[in-house]
Amino acid sequence: MGWREGRASVNRFLNLPIVLFSAALLGGCFQPLYGTGSESGRPGVRDALMSVDVQQIDAAANTSEARLAVQIRNDLMFNFTAGGYAAPATHRLKIQIAGNRAVVAIDRATALPNVETYGLKTTYSLTEIATGKVVVSGQASTSVSYDTLGQQRFARLSGMHDAERRAAKVLSDNITSRLASYFISGS
Repeated sequence: MGWREGRASVNRFLNLPIVLFSAALLGGCFQPLYGTGSESGRPGVRDALMSVDVQQIDAAANTSEARLAVQIRNDLMFNFTAGGYAAPATHRLKIQIAGNRAVVAIDRATALPNVETYGLKTTYSLTEIATGKVVVSGQASTSVSYDTLGQQRFARLSGMHDAERRAAKVLSDNITSRLASYFISGS
């Protein structure tokens, strides 16, 4: 090991305290997303989410979308309240959903689908109750694939229902993250 290599390793060692000191200073600049308090005087994200009223999601009766509408609403209410009681509503969340299925792969021997996808799309808007102003609106979509397992009808149905549930969970988590982002940043 030459003189230059030794000097380079010493410089790297001397930079370590500077990096640690910078990290310690910047550590106080960040607020946890789901913290209980806020330094800006506004309610914390958890408190703000607890005051969101999730409206019933319209879907045609006796369809898979009707079942998913209930699941998405329940997932959102649990995400907002963590299983507790909701606070008095300050915002109203309205959601619309649409789902579709598509065949991805077909077995050449039987001409039956091997792999299908289930796509779910939501459009949502968050309205401030006091002013009636829409403060957040957006769309979220996901596509989940599942194996149909040839001619096994009940396995196919089970896989399809599982894909629908996974898609609904992904979208409810996506909406929760977007609303939490709005409540923390104001935009």
